[in-house]
Amino acid sequence: MIGRVRSHLIRFARTQVGTTSYLNLVQEAELGLNLDISHEKARLNEILAEISETEYRAGRPILSCLVKVEGSKGQGDNFYKLCERLGMGEWRGLKQQEDFLKTTRRECRDFWKDSSNFEKFA
Repeated sequence: MIGRVRSHLIRFARTQVGTTSYLNLVQEAELGLNLDISHEKARLNEILAEISETEYRAGRPILSCLVKVEGSKGQGDNFYKLCERLGMGEWRGLKQQEDFLKTTRRECRDFWKDSSNFEKFA
């Protein structure tokens, strides 16, 4: 399931604009999770965190920046808390930085649109 989510988000970064929602991710990556069940939604959060931690430690952008929490303007607190765990700064401060999320998303798209990065790491 982790591989499927990662592959989907890489393809999304290369070919789509904007963000995807949790529900679209579940449907398009054919994960079979029911987001109305709290432990299944928590499992998706864990998968996104694991992928992002692995990518960040390998020097690549955080793919979960492309997954938007439904009903929020950008990212939920879990995303910013993940960034804090990765050493990017205090989560509340990151959330208040106007350009942090935009920059993170742009860097992610730019990295995966680069054909050599895609060939090496996808």
